[in-house]
Amino acid sequence: MSIKTAIVQVALHTPSHSGVGDLLSYASERQLAPGTLVRVPLGTREVLGMVWDADNATGELPDGATLRPIAGVLEGVAPLGLPWRRLVAFAARYYQRALGEVALAALPPQLRDLRPEQLARRLRRPVAAADGSQDAIQNIALTAEQESARARISSENGPFLLFGSTGSGKTEVYLRCVQAVLEADPASDFPAQVLVMVPEINLTPQLEERFVSRFAPRYGAGAVVSLHSGMTNPQRLKSWLAAHSGTARIVLGTRMAVFASLPGLKLIVVDEEHDPSYKQQEGARYSARDLAIWRGREQGAKVLLGSATPSLESWHASRPPTPEDPEGGRYVRLHMPSRIGAGALARVRRVDMNQQPRRAVFSAPLLQAITERVARGEQSMVLLNRRGYAPVLHCVDCGWKSDCPHCSAHQVFHKTDRTLRCHHCGYTVRVPFHCPTCGSPDIHPMGRGTEQLEEQLGTLLAEVLRPDRTPARIARIDADTTKAKGALEAQLAQVHSGEVDVLVGTQMIAKGHDFRRITLVAAVQPDGALFSSDFRAAERLFALLMQAAGRAGRDAAYMAAQGTQCEMWVQSFHPKHAVFEALRTHDYEAFAAQQLKEREEAAMPPFAYQALVRSDARTQEVAQGFLTAATAAAHAAGLPGLDVVTLYPPVPLTIQRVANVERAQMLMESSSRAALQRFLAAWQPVLQTTRSQPEHKGLIRWLVDVDPLAI
Repeated sequence: MSIKTAIVQVALHTPSHSGVGDLLSYASERQLAPGTLVRVPLGTREVLGMVWDADNATGELPDGATLRPIAGVLEGVAPLGLPWRRLVAFAARYYQRALGEVALAALPPQLRDLRPEQLARRLRRPVAAADGSQDAIQNIALTAEQESARARISSENGPFLLFGSTGSGKTEVYLRCVQAVLEADPASDFPAQVLVMVPEINLTPQLEERFVSRFAPRYGAGAVVSLHSGMTNPQRLKSWLAAHSGTARIVLGTRMAVFASLPGLKLIVVDEEHDPSYKQQEGARYSARDLAIWRGREQGAKVLLGSATPSLESWHASRPPTPEDPEGGRYVRLHMPSRIGAGALARVRRVDMNQQPRRAVFSAPLLQAITERVARGEQSMVLLNRRGYAPVLHCVDCGWKSDCPHCSAHQVFHKTDRTLRCHHCGYTVRVPFHCPTCGSPDIHPMGRGTEQLEEQLGTLLAEVLRPDRTPARIARIDADTTKAKGALEAQLAQVHSGEVDVLVGTQMIAKGHDFRRITLVAAVQPDGALFSSDFRAAERLFALLMQAAGRAGRDAAYMAAQGTQCEMWVQSFHPKHAVFEALRTHDYEAFAAQQLKEREEAAMPPFAYQALVRSDARTQEVAQGFLTAATAAAHAAGLPGLDVVTLYPPVPLTIQRVANVERAQMLMESSSRAALQRFLAAWQPVLQTTRSQPEHKGLIRWLVDVDPLAI
């Protein structure tokens, strides 16, 4: 006897490099549409899967067939559409990951865990519907530059790069473009939807507040939802379902939101598009910015990238046509150089630390400038991109340093709770009273972190009074002070309300925040990035300092009332460095031209394409040996693309050991993106075969990173 059944192909999140394959076959009592979510058995477990192909065959399964049936269908969730599945398939193919891994990782975690009956109960709960009101949206007047940008975005196809100085009003342009998209498509089966991405979680609440206040009166409170990893699993599921069903008109999120299911997608905004946070550093190492460009083209949605310091890739892609380059770039560059309200950009003042007392943290001129700001009731911001009290503890007698026993890195001294913490593996111990090696009590901190800056400023400004004759107040915002739920919002509220006179922090405080009373920003130790082996270090430092400088003087009326000029102070042992010279004149274009010239001469991105293969093993010899053997196997097999792809020898990572795992990497470069992709696709089975060889038994994992940001 045989049973008539449908055979469905299902994508599953199978273990990376398991060799199981992208799709597994299951039996179903009925045809299921591609994109349908199902529960299926996998080994001894039951997992979430997604029906993938459009050609499910119906056939006769003989008695005793081993094809396992699906366990259930998540009936309450509409199948994910073809554009979404095409996005996932492209991401998996381009970034060299399994199809099911990308597809299932893009779904809310709770959806992966709920059984069909549990999901049905959740979906029966009432959902707040839009109130249906048609209140007029309250807009503010645009400047001529903003209006010009808005008009071009409306009339041209893009993609667009909105190059606007800090404080030029890019967010208002985003809001107007979103409004135009929503009003142009008021009602359909899937009304118009917009995706707005920001680089970090801490920027989401303030942006959400602006979008809700602008659009909730017209479209209802549920029209704007957020998607980021800081939300609880039920919150993420609720937002995802609202976007997938079309109830949510605007989705605000971090890089993960690029995979949100948005059937009515008409516009994608990527704010601070240069930020490295858009590149995923674990699992499928995708670039959300690059996927946004691809998704917009495939789904017929406009894409708007915005930044005061665009990535060199985007800047090059938006180059205007010239006689030597008649086609120019594929992006449309829009320029907004002026600050709102005719506010001036910060005057950059450089301090040569070679002329200051040895070991001085704050130069006398900078300390005097901060003191004057406090006395006038103005705010200052001090930037140091290193948290903790000191990078390392050191024994004066024997030279012992607080190295992590599990990593080739130091444990950072945190004075607040008297701990030594490894910021790589998380290993934490109490600070010893004596040197563990020689027993000497003479152990001291070396270097400085934000915690130490906060303490030293407290001492230096102890006698400084505010206009109300109360002592100066100093606050610190970094990853250590914002761990508790709601801590960041509370601290930012204190800054906005004027309760803080000097704000000390890491790059968390340099991006996107609209501080109205800050008139001075200082970078106290930026030299570390000037001589890095990473060719992108100068670009990242310049962007960070430009963003930080943009926090000063954002309220032109306040600056005029104070009679003060906003300033950006840079303390450096190399004050004449090209990065600081370009910063002095706020000349991003000159800096980008110089960097691109160097990149072109060196055949580096964006004039070449790169990928990394990294291997983790119990020993460095095994890690590098695997990569060497895989390279030899690639040449022996004559893989396609090898004639235009350069494979460099494997080397240890900068921090080569983390959590007792040794790490090695090798770089590949090519002048052809297509050739590099062909080679990587053909190399995958070779890597898998190489791993199975006995001499590589100590290998833990290997991974491919396409278009890496850090080498």
